[in-house]
Amino acid sequence: MSEAFHRKLAFALKALSISRGTLAAELGIDKSVVGRWVSGRVQPSSHNLSRLSAYIATRVDGFTTLDWERPISGLAPMLGASPEAAHQAAGAGVADAVRLPLVAESRATTSRRGGAYEGFFRTTRPYAQFPGHFMHDMILIRRGDDGDLRFVLINGGVSVEGVVMLLQNQLFIISAEQTSGAFAFAILNGVNTVQAGVLDGLMLWCSLDAARTPTASAIMLERVGDLTDDATADDAYFAELCAADALAPEGSLPPEIVAHLMRDVGPSQIANGGDWLLTLPLSRSLARGAGPAIPGFRT
Repeated sequence: MSEAFHRKLAFALKALSISRGTLAAELGIDKSVVGRWVSGRVQPSSHNLSRLSAYIATRVDGFTTLDWERPISGLAPMLGASPEAAHQAAGAGVADAVRLPLVAESRATTSRRGGAYEGFFRTTRPYAQFPGHFMHDMILIRRGDDGDLRFVLINGGVSVEGVVMLLQNQLFIISAEQTSGAFAFAILNGVNTVQAGVLDGLMLWCSLDAARTPTASAIMLERVGDLTDDATADDAYFAELCAADALAPEGSLPPEIVAHLMRDVGPSQIANGGDWLLTLPLSRSLARGAGPAIPGFRT
């Protein structure tokens, strides 16, 4: 198909004012199945695609399974939608906020591998306001209706929301910290397994001080739970996780994790064989999966 099926389905449902619950009832399937279709987690079987197309045909004369091969711009006139709505749907998600090269490649990777990174994660990172201490954030990663991976980080009263763009076995996070009004970024090492268990990388943000100081640090994410098909239950569980104290108890981290997240860098370290810049290469990465490796997978 010229464009991802789940985007076309989401566009069709919106254009025809069909809710997921209505579609599920008409097809005799669970609403969560429709949710997985719209999010891009799974594609309908040939049988269900035929039934779906037949139902759309009750609203749109002459609609057939072959019409799903049309781009969104071709579906729009059939569904009675405006060209502007079609343009917005075709470019929805990450490209809506920032138009960059490689977005199409990133979305293709997300379509294949996004499921490996959905779930609940706990971070460990140096506490910027309390030198020598560490903190834990809670993170929820899941697909939005547009198929892109959505990212939510909560730490006390601080909320950060954004998108996760997958490319070349790495996660590029572009987010907004709403408390003080600033963007935050991260690049994480990915995994080649069915499910990510541990991720690590570097993050860049503005500290919550008077000068809004640009700050960078290493960060590690550990999976603490998996998503269900019930978004409401997942949100409730995430709220429970976010109620935990953000400050890591003194001495709670293994020495090797402390060393991994805090390293001396700069000119004085070069003579000692140390780092010139703060980096987290694959040779030092702790990223690993929660499942078996995918044979031959390199992207």
